[in-house]
Amino acid sequence: MSHTTVLSVDDLTVTVGTRRGPVRAVAGVSWQVRPGETFALVGESGSGKSMTLLAATGLAPRAATVTGRVRLLDTELTALPDDRRRKVRGRHVGFVFQDPMTSLNPVLPVGRQVTEAAEEHLGLTRRAARDRAVELLELVGIPSAARRVDAYPHQFSGGMRQRVAIAMALACEPDLLIADEPTTALDVTTQAQIIELVADLQARLGTAVVWVTHDLGVVAGIADTVAVMYGGRIVEQGPVDAVFDAPTHPYTRALLAARPDPSRRGEDLVAIPGSPPSPLDLPPGCAFWPRCPVRADPRCEHELPPLTTVGDGHTVRTFYRGEAG
Repeated sequence: MSHTTVLSVDDLTVTVGTRRGPVRAVAGVSWQVRPGETFALVGESGSGKSMTLLAATGLAPRAATVTGRVRLLDTELTALPDDRRRKVRGRHVGFVFQDPMTSLNPVLPVGRQVTEAAEEHLGLTRRAARDRAVELLELVGIPSAARRVDAYPHQFSGGMRQRVAIAMALACEPDLLIADEPTTALDVTTQAQIIELVADLQARLGTAVVWVTHDLGVVAGIADTVAVMYGGRIVEQGPVDAVFDAPTHPYTRALLAARPDPSRRGEDLVAIPGSPPSPLDLPPGCAFWPRCPVRADPRCEHELPPLTTVGDGHTVRTFYRGEAG
């Protein structure tokens, strides 16, 4: 692949109109993902992860106003009308969502659903599409694919349904695969199988992957780069080893401290006190300040910390400069 960047997001801001006035759901987010790379977007529910991806790919709610620049390969997505953006997105971006029972149509055979996008964007005939569906189902590990291509979603287990969803996402051989918490609803064993499957397909096809999750264990095992979101902003970003080995933002440190540790058996799990802020009532300074265990700098309460570089490709938005650990 000749492109150095598959998806580039620059200063993306999303404002959603509500009865209580405009709400800033995402503020000035910038990141990029390269061919064959896995970029992880992490944070608690409500931090803005999914809204960031929806806005970046032109799927934000109608009530949302999106500003900033988004470039997919050679195309400036933000400059395209909806019909052209849909064609570009459908051909070059595949989506895998959290719950396959809501992303699969219960009244259509899975084979028909797998190749619907390929028929639309690649011009496949119905017969060619059926052959392609069998090929894709075999690729993602569905046993007896030629027979099960005519089965319905309810005839598959949860893990197999998610494999079908991945087959759908790969039907047009996209340059970018977006996985929005695709393993949350699965048991641990099936989760590991899905992660391994995506990694194997990525290695074979050279696909760039954006993985949205709140599971730091998953991130440590699959990601090249990680961005930590809180209150609609990226508060820390960098190579996954750098962020995990030397976390700088108090929120990143708190997330990592909250991971279960087998060496601390019998001890209570560490928890972050309080709840994430509502987008309707964000603090004027650092959004994490009300929950921050450090509070080392009084500016945090009223002043937004600038984005600073703390290492090679490692940036953070905080006044705190304590020891990493």
